[in-house]
Amino acid sequence: MSSLTDISHIRGLHIALAYATAHNFVGRAVYAPEARAVLRPEAVDCLASAVQAARSCGLTMIVFDAYRPAAAQAVFWQALSDPRYVADARQGSNHTRGVAIDVGLIGADGRPLDMGTGFDAMCEQSHHGRSDLPAAVQRNRHLLLGIMLHAGFRTIPTEWWHYELPDCAQYDFIPEDDAVKTIADLETR
Repeated sequence: MSSLTDISHIRGLHIALAYATAHNFVGRAVYAPEARAVLRPEAVDCLASAVQAARSCGLTMIVFDAYRPAAAQAVFWQALSDPRYVADARQGSNHTRGVAIDVGLIGADGRPLDMGTGFDAMCEQSHHGRSDLPAAVQRNRHLLLGIMLHAGFRTIPTEWWHYELPDCAQYDFIPEDDAVKTIADLETR
């Protein structure tokens, strides 16, 4: 039994699981359409704090990905075997531990804040600390970074959208959970 919690109860959070659609770097849906965004309770607590901080700034947090089944991680690794952006499925991902989340911010006008690249644009422009991006983009990224760090997450240098709990290795991998089925899981039943 896993200890994952559905995050849809967090007031002021917008969930748009990118891997349940074709709008992602793989170019097709990997999760089943009814997939839910779930995390370990410790990550849910940090996320709730981050959402509250975003709301205090007049912003809405959007979730693109949360817990990720091992089967989905294998699809991603097959599509892009670059450890700067995708963890080797044989070694596991912090998403598969239920302690990593991919997020962005939505402005008061209902549009996503410009972060310089789209979510899961696996390229140099997605890295933190880019001095060649417009000031408004840098400000938006720093705002997201500050919100997430203050809430208790840490980041990785190559993806402005990815945040995870510190000391991820203390959490076991959760290879599968009923909340998030992959398309392959559905096709084999």
